[in-house]
Amino acid sequence: MSTPSFVRRFRFWGILTVVSVYVLILVGGVVRSTGSGMGCPDWPKCFGSWIPPTHIGQLPVNYKEIYTAQRVAKNKKLATRLERMGFKQVAGDIFAHPTQYIETDFNPVKTWIEYVNRLVGALIGVFVFGTAVFAFPYWRRDKVVFWLAFGSFLLTGVQGWLGSLVVSTNLLPIMVTIHMGLALLIVAMLLYAVDRSQYSASADIDVVRPVAGLTVVLGVAVLLTFVQIVLGTQVREQVDLIAAAANYLGRAGWVEQLGNTFKFHRSFSAVLLLLNGYLAYRLYYLPSQRLHRLATAILVLIGGEILAGVVLAYFAFPAAVQPVHLTLATLLFGAQFLAVVAYRRATKLQRQVATPAVVA
Repeated sequence: MSTPSFVRRFRFWGILTVVSVYVLILVGGVVRSTGSGMGCPDWPKCFGSWIPPTHIGQLPVNYKEIYTAQRVAKNKKLATRLERMGFKQVAGDIFAHPTQYIETDFNPVKTWIEYVNRLVGALIGVFVFGTAVFAFPYWRRDKVVFWLAFGSFLLTGVQGWLGSLVVSTNLLPIMVTIHMGLALLIVAMLLYAVDRSQYSASADIDVVRPVAGLTVVLGVAVLLTFVQIVLGTQVREQVDLIAAAANYLGRAGWVEQLGNTFKFHRSFSAVLLLLNGYLAYRLYYLPSQRLHRLATAILVLIGGEILAGVVLAYFAFPAAVQPVHLTLATLLFGAQFLAVVAYRRATKLQRQVATPAVVA
């Protein structure tokens, strides 16, 4: 039986959107590795214009004071709102951050790197909207797919707002971490929506007998990868502060200045390697080609991720490797999440097949 056109259309847009989100994560990594996060001191415009300047002569002489004042005013409103909501510690951190009142010197290259990052983000907003529109046929067929797509669209709007707070708080660590965490949530929702829509229209689904404890191992692997990514964002913040203080020179000495978070992050990778190796071993023994492919992807990604981490730690933090390290981590998270979904679906079908029909 041929796949309905609306299923193919939704799957195409959903996959395009997921790929685009990963591209945005890669571009965001380039922004961070080049120190371009504050290339545009305001949001959504850049230096008050939809087309960024290319020369400092296009800016007012006191541009630093202007944009610092705008940022501080916006942060005061945010801090007041957070205090009312009970987040007093976060509100205090906004103004305790050492770079709060420091405005970055204009650099046309960094400005345009950050602006391209924003353009890619805006394009993804269009893709997510298209995915939500093409999910309407699922309102009657499978409401879960519809709500996942629509929820992703709403969260993308929240993600844009958080991006503005990341800029206004001058890359406050907790804001960067929340921004990254929400991006992973959106990826998971879109992956599940696309996967569910594909298999709701297909009869070619693997059936697997449940293995004791494997669901727990899969869940723990996803959770620990998420924790490792969060730790990585905190290490990234430390690196940014050290890099800014050194004017992005002397990279070979940066690792020596990192604290215990980096050491834990580095050592924790060994735990993830062992866990994912064991997970792949268990998946290879199941009669499912899809789970075999996901197991292979997990091994390749965890290997590439650790290799990139080793290069960063022992070869003076090469800028080109930093965005690769982050992107591989988020791809690993996605592969693990798909393995959870695929395994649960296959074992659920096995239980349904094994349950005898009740004859009235």
